[in-house]
Amino acid sequence: MNSAVLSVFFVFALFFGFIILIIIIRAFRILNEYERGVIFRLGKFSQIKGPGLIILIPIMDRMVKVSLRTVALDVPSQDIITRDNVSVKVNAVVYLRVIEPQRAIIQVEDFLYASSLVSQTTLRSVLGQSEMDELLSHRDIINAKLKELIDAETEPWGVKVMNVELKNVDLPQEMIRAMSRQAEAERDKRAKIINSEGEFQSATKLSEAANILGSNSYAMQLRYLQVMTEIAVEKTSTLIIPLPMEMLKYFDNKNALMEKDLQKKD
Repeated sequence: MNSAVLSVFFVFALFFGFIILIIIIRAFRILNEYERGVIFRLGKFSQIKGPGLIILIPIMDRMVKVSLRTVALDVPSQDIITRDNVSVKVNAVVYLRVIEPQRAIIQVEDFLYASSLVSQTTLRSVLGQSEMDELLSHRDIINAKLKELIDAETEPWGVKVMNVELKNVDLPQEMIRAMSRQAEAERDKRAKIINSEGEFQSATKLSEAANILGSNSYAMQLRYLQVMTEIAVEKTSTLIIPLPMEMLKYFDNKNALMEKDLQKKD
């Protein structure tokens, strides 16, 4: 009988010893460099521990682990009507991190879920006050405004918003076609302006060259000979007989004398 009692006692002692060993082992926790442990003792906040090895009082202490790394929070697509009554779908990404683990656990039930809801409502509010052109061409300003507003909402939770970026802006097909026509018209406008400027510059240079050649007969003759040389190089069956400039000048003088005689007779 004594041996049976001793056997039962030994089994119970072994069992309780095993349970105590598990409790002691679970009292030792290891936290990584980017983790912190929010310790609650008998339900009340006690302290923040970590990183490294920490020891908890069995049964009395409870630890909630919090990561301090930056989290990329994807904001789902939101149906938004801009200030100029254009319906668009916009999604974004919010980069945030916990800077005060105590407040992130105590002040809000789920800081990631709460931050996502705040980001969605702020996105609809800000973009609803913006025009389509601002949304497409001034994203940096909108991103900065979103960051400021979302950070102000998450600050009581110990969460810091690092950056906000708009990802995709889905436009209606009618708006895409209208913008394509506008861009094409703008390109045609620039092409015509550039062509007109080129013609104006060309005409100006030709006028200057004509004035220079007209003021000096020798310059005109040199230009004439240069053109003849260029024509002679070409392989063509056309025969060109150059006319001396003096002959042209002779006929020009004769024509001037005839015009004077006619004026005297009149």
